[in-house]
Amino acid sequence: MFDLARLRVLHTVAGHGTLAAAAQALHLTPSAISQQMSKLEREAGCRLVERQGRRLRLTEEGLALAKHAQRILAAVEEAESDLDERRGQVLGTLSVGAFPTAARGLLPGALVSCAERFPDLRVHLREVEPYQALGRVAGGDLDVAVAQDWLNVPVAVPDRLRAGDIGSDPADVAFPADHPLASRASVALADLVDEPWIASTDGTICHDWLTTTFRNAGQEPKVVHQAAEFPTQLALVGAGLGLAVVPRLAGDAVPCGVRLVPVEPAMYRRIFAVWREEAARRPSVRAFVDTLRQQWTLRD
Repeated sequence: MFDLARLRVLHTVAGHGTLAAAAQALHLTPSAISQQMSKLEREAGCRLVERQGRRLRLTEEGLALAKHAQRILAAVEEAESDLDERRGQVLGTLSVGAFPTAARGLLPGALVSCAERFPDLRVHLREVEPYQALGRVAGGDLDVAVAQDWLNVPVAVPDRLRAGDIGSDPADVAFPADHPLASRASVALADLVDEPWIASTDGTICHDWLTTTFRNAGQEPKVVHQAAEFPTQLALVGAGLGLAVVPRLAGDAVPCGVRLVPVEPAMYRRIFAVWREEAARRPSVRAFVDTLRQQWTLRD
């Protein structure tokens, strides 16, 4: 009979492709992952993985067993959810991933509230970009992800995942204080296409939104600088180096010399939570998502 923990290792290796990435996801050492895979191969009586440089490739037998592992792990989680629901108790451990501005602006209050209301629930937070977080929920590395997308550039939620809205986050344009448009009551994004832009880094949702929005209008934004964190973007704006689109969740510490101006028509990004379908009945998942919504309401 296959060991459930080793099937989880195989499932994680299949999803991440390297021992190091799988080890990080499972909080084990690469050596421990290698040992577990060797034991699983002995249980299976065949080779399950082959090395290709730094990556691992599943053999045909490995792919077949990985598919079974996914179904087995999903069934186990569904059974756990069923029992949790019958007990009706909010307890256990919840692994949560959140994008940086939510991790800073939303999660601290939600974590404190959870600790006060549900003392038997332990929530562990990891800062993860939405694209990666959704995959890690689907792969079982995270129980819940707090993600975001823009209303005109939605993110595809993988199969077997459920999503629930937390709130809508308006965005403003950050101007240097001495910019001619900084004193306006509002601006139109289409009127700013010739301005130099400070964008999020390539491959992030916010960068994709900025470029897609302008391209849909037949324009190309003039991106002169890129920064992963909004405080860095705001610092560059304050130095007079360009403009930036800043969601209000990220505008909690606007430096001197920067003015935030609303956009007409208004721009919003959607803040939402994602969890696996088989975990939907877990009281801990429902309680945490409800706490996120309550915390968002308190922000407003």
